[in-house]
Amino acid sequence: MRGYLRTTGVAVMGMFVVGSTGCLATRGQLRRGLAEQSAALEAERSERLTGDQRLAADLGQLRTDLDGLRREFGTRITMLEDGMQFAVPVHFAFNKADLNAEAEPVLTRFSEVAAKYYPGAKITVEGFADPAGTAEYNRRLSQQRADAVRKYLVQKGLPPQQLAIVGYGEDRQVVPGASGASEGAELNRRVVFVVETPPNSSFGSNGEISSR
Repeated sequence: MRGYLRTTGVAVMGMFVVGSTGCLATRGQLRRGLAEQSAALEAERSERLTGDQRLAADLGQLRTDLDGLRREFGTRITMLEDGMQFAVPVHFAFNKADLNAEAEPVLTRFSEVAAKYYPGAKITVEGFADPAGTAEYNRRLSQQRADAVRKYLVQKGLPPQQLAIVGYGEDRQVVPGASGASEGAELNRRVVFVVETPPNSSFGSNGEISSR
């Protein structure tokens, strides 16, 4: 009987020791888990903060570059619902679709801005003509002008699949009725860029960038 009690006591003592050790192990694992979770949350917070700071810096640089297009070249930039419109000072001689040398600096700068900030955007080059000639002829001529600009942008490194063209002919005249050598007619012989930004783009049409 005494032997049984001693044996039972040892068994109970063993169960207590094992149980206590198990509780200690569980508490240790819990502490380690909490510490790991806290470290992961801190790392995520730090990464998010760094990302926000980088985005703020990029937005600041974008504003600077857009302001440069405005100041240096007289580009008019307008916010659209799903992107931006760039009215660049690229004009054409009467009845011509060839780019002139004066157009190259602003087109080069635009290609740099588009490549840096809008790599996933669809860019449509819209061509226009003055009202001299038939509507169909002007539409073809305006499309040729848009195509000439597209080819230049491709030469500057923009992907061909990113660029579309459309010719609007004599529609949307800047100076109504001006054609040929008339004053303001060159403003009708122009191109406009429409940049459609993806929905998840950091540089979409937002109120933080002024429209003029």
